[in-house]
Amino acid sequence: LSFFYSKFYQLISIFYIFKVLIDSEINGQVRCSIQQNVPFKLVPSIKNYYSVVSTGQLDRELVSDYNITITATDEGSPPLSSSKTVQLSVADINDNPPVFEEQSYSAYVSENNKPGSTLCSVSARDPDWRQNGTVVYSLLSGEVNGAPVSSYVSVNGDTGVIHAVRSFDYEQFRSFKVHVMARDNGSPPLSSNVTVSVFISDVNDNSPQILYPAPEGNSFMTELVPKAAHGGSLVSKVIAVDADSGQNAWLSYHIVKSTDPGLFTIGVHSGEIRTQRDISESDSMKQNLIVSVKDNGQPSLSATCSMYLLISDNLAEVPELKDISYDEKSSKLTSYLIIALVCVSTFFLTFIIIIMGVRFCRRRKPRLLFDGAVAIPSAYLPPNYADVDGTGTLRSAYNYDAYLTTGSRTSDFKFVSSYNDNTLPADQTLRKSPTDFAEVFGCSDESPEVGSMQ
Repeated sequence: LSFFYSKFYQLISIFYIFKVLIDSEINGQVRCSIQQNVPFKLVPSIKNYYSVVSTGQLDRELVSDYNITITATDEGSPPLSSSKTVQLSVADINDNPPVFEEQSYSAYVSENNKPGSTLCSVSARDPDWRQNGTVVYSLLSGEVNGAPVSSYVSVNGDTGVIHAVRSFDYEQFRSFKVHVMARDNGSPPLSSNVTVSVFISDVNDNSPQILYPAPEGNSFMTELVPKAAHGGSLVSKVIAVDADSGQNAWLSYHIVKSTDPGLFTIGVHSGEIRTQRDISESDSMKQNLIVSVKDNGQPSLSATCSMYLLISDNLAEVPELKDISYDEKSSKLTSYLIIALVCVSTFFLTFIIIIMGVRFCRRRKPRLLFDGAVAIPSAYLPPNYADVDGTGTLRSAYNYDAYLTTGSRTSDFKFVSSYNDNTLPADQTLRKSPTDFAEVFGCSDESPEVGSMQ
């Protein structure tokens, strides 16, 4: 016989009732018993009926099946007995949450890692059966440096493997934590959480950055060295930093090239530039040192700078620094800027001159038409002979034309002579003063009137 029995039934729960067939009288008296050490017992109920009752709480995760052997013995002589085995399977309920194998996890990854690389894996077990014991992994919501944690890592829901979503930078953040949840598929579902700490290790990916002197092309800096400086005197100092950490940020200083190799030295770890000996009159006034700064990473990265030194007690004594070469790129850039400025200025001045010339020509054009030196004769009119007082002293009438333009305020009234044999030259027909008219008419006392002649 087989039975399924829930593991949380109470102790007095009865899961099997059976009847014993007996003989009559004394031989019919029967004792029933269970021989194994199992959490069950027999309880007589009705005449010749027995019940199998649990004596403790059952846990399927400990024992999932029981084989119970029940023996019935009579009181005869010799006593006779028979046995029957009952198979009991304990049914599962979702009473256990997933349990992680470790209380916390740690993952180590080098910066500049490839997206998609594996960081670590988490594992949780659920002792329940079938879907109650199926575990699914997921990330709990959270933020890393103000961004969702899902933008940094991801977890495989079936295997629990955690992958990097992006490349990490040690100089931005050195560690962060994520929380992983393991949940079963029971009803209702149960879950548990674990913390995963991700530590980012540094690699030598940053070159030393020189703070002083300023990088070439940004500014031109020169240090003055007194002529009376003795050996060991501090002249200047090179200052540099490295964004890496540990031995990757350990810096060392070396003079790569100098005008006088035996005159100056530099501290390997301090970057201080000092004189090796006393300065003499034979030493060149202009000294150029090229300093290299290296870190201690693998592979080593470096940066260089130039230090210009002038041996002088007074800046006024220093001649023009023609021998100190500036950065070639900076010189080219300055030349380009000067050329561009000259071109723009030339174009602007040319444009202004053209505009002024056009305006001057437009204003000059009406004067050329009406005020010029060339006479503009009026239409020819035949002579009109009139007899005045019967004497005929005047042979013809005189025509007076007024030339008006749209700018009448600036136009002049013009007198034109008559068309007869005594026509005046062209240069005398444009403008006439009263004196001129007097000469024409042969009268010096009276001026001609505009209108009809008397």
